[in-house]
Amino acid sequence: MSDFTNDVDEKRTHSPPAVSSPPPALPYDGPHTVEETKLTWPQRARWLFSRDAWVGDYDYAALFTPNIPWLTAKRARKVEAPFFAIDARLPFLLAILLGFQHALAMLAGLTSPPLILAGSGGANLSAADQQYVISAALIFCAFGTAVQITRFKIWNTGYYIGTGLISVVGTSFGIVPLATNYLSLRYKRGTCPSDANGVHLPCPEGYGALIGTCAVTALFQILMAFIPPKALRRIFPPIVTGCVLVLGGINLVSAGMNNWAGGSGSCAARPTTGDFVNCPSNSAPHPLPWGSPEFIGLGFSVFISIILIERFGSAFMKNASVILGLIVGIIISAATGYWDRSSIDAAPGITFIWTTTFPLSVDGTLVLPLIATLITIALECIADITASCDVSEVEVEGKVFNTRIQGGVLADGLNSLIGALATVTPTTTFAQNNGVISLTRTASRSAGYCCCFWLFIMGIVGKFGAVFVAMPSPVLGGMTTYLFTSIVVSGIRVLGYITWTRRSRFILTASLALGVASIVVPTWFSYFFTYAGDNQALQGFLDAIELIVSTSYVIATFIAVFLNLILPESEADVANERRKTLLALGVELSELNQSRNNRVDQVQDPEVDSHRPEKGTVEQSVNQV
Repeated sequence: MSDFTNDVDEKRTHSPPAVSSPPPALPYDGPHTVEETKLTWPQRARWLFSRDAWVGDYDYAALFTPNIPWLTAKRARKVEAPFFAIDARLPFLLAILLGFQHALAMLAGLTSPPLILAGSGGANLSAADQQYVISAALIFCAFGTAVQITRFKIWNTGYYIGTGLISVVGTSFGIVPLATNYLSLRYKRGTCPSDANGVHLPCPEGYGALIGTCAVTALFQILMAFIPPKALRRIFPPIVTGCVLVLGGINLVSAGMNNWAGGSGSCAARPTTGDFVNCPSNSAPHPLPWGSPEFIGLGFSVFISIILIERFGSAFMKNASVILGLIVGIIISAATGYWDRSSIDAAPGITFIWTTTFPLSVDGTLVLPLIATLITIALECIADITASCDVSEVEVEGKVFNTRIQGGVLADGLNSLIGALATVTPTTTFAQNNGVISLTRTASRSAGYCCCFWLFIMGIVGKFGAVFVAMPSPVLGGMTTYLFTSIVVSGIRVLGYITWTRRSRFILTASLALGVASIVVPTWFSYFFTYAGDNQALQGFLDAIELIVSTSYVIATFIAVFLNLILPESEADVANERRKTLLALGVELSELNQSRNNRVDQVQDPEVDSHRPEKGTVEQSVNQV
């Protein structure tokens, strides 16, 4: 805690050398400058009308040259571009281009959660409300990103709000499985309306209860910002977070595949009569039964495009591969008659936050599961900020780093609180934009502010959000399936950091057992409670337990945290497992071999004590390696 309560000098402790020397008339060397140089007002005026200010000498061709062998070979002979530090002054054109690239890199992930939660798999809101929810998310995430980038110091304290890095903010995927399960439970209990045929009708009250409860539970996330990161990692180590990411991603993949096959609404059950024999409905422009080859092909057009862009695309295209693949699917589906323009034509030209509102309320059923979800989101935030510090070439340990973690988690909590009041579901810091920083070698916050500008413009243009709502479900499914699977891969990567002792295997087995069961058989716990009385408090408590058990990563979180706290760790098992891992990789341990030789000498000549190895030599050797 003391690391957060001291004033911190945020001056960089290291800086790469400048590539070119500054001109004598102006102490500023253009885009090769790694750190911002203080300029007088006359110098600022001269710089503003210079080529360095508008274009610079950045290698723009490197951003747009496709990764084709003969072109790549020619580009490889050129000198690597300089690195722009977080406070470097960028040319206007470069800042605008990189800001647009950051916006494209996060656009698919930012719009997917509101699309799912407001659509047929969530609250079944009207097309106009769905368009608004997407626009509101874009506008608010522009605001939240600006807060993270700017980094405010709380007056008269050692605490901060924000990271001071390009930490972009988007709507969290972590809330989606829990929210969809909660809304399904409301439809089951009758607190969300359905027609005589059981078709789910719009439930703005359910969406309002979701964001209202998120606003209250975000206070817990704000309090977490004042807990040292080391303490959080001790309670929630990688074995917990990795398990949660894997289960959460798998749960989301099912939603993506439902959309890929035609949609997650009433048509997914393939009824033989009624308005939903075909997807999305019989009155759609090109209706087909759920799972039709045409739908599968549309989804594959997006999926394959993402793969081709990753292989042959330029640096700019690779960082926006998901949204570019989505654009390919949009073009193909529009050319083959799957689009209905009516919702786009009816959408407003300009919109803003609060042009549509929802009745806010707090549902006690959601409180405990939401707290567990927000803990996971906060831990993801810590990992993402650490990665951002690494690619931005700033400190990844020490007081400055700890204040960046504290400020980032606090900003995430405040963004989730204010965002819920602005009709947006919880937000979190995104990690995919670190790839943009790494490939372009530009960590300057100027690019981050331009990203906020692009997100804001996309949000206030109402017809932009309408395009996502009118998009055919298979096109959306091809994109989201890829995105959601990347969450599973992230979880597997986190689990790779743990030592696979008997204890860790037991914790994972116990946690995944019920987590996977909730995915494979979602209704296995639905009939456990048979209460049918009028006691609303008791019914809400029972619903909360059912929601926890039926949401895979929530029940896994409780089990993993509990077992991690009560099961003791054996140092001998850890050392032995590390030794097995290193030997399996073919690592030669000279100290380990020497220790074994000493033991052999001791057995052969017991009188020779000079070769007696000290206790723990083997374990120390393994740990050092």
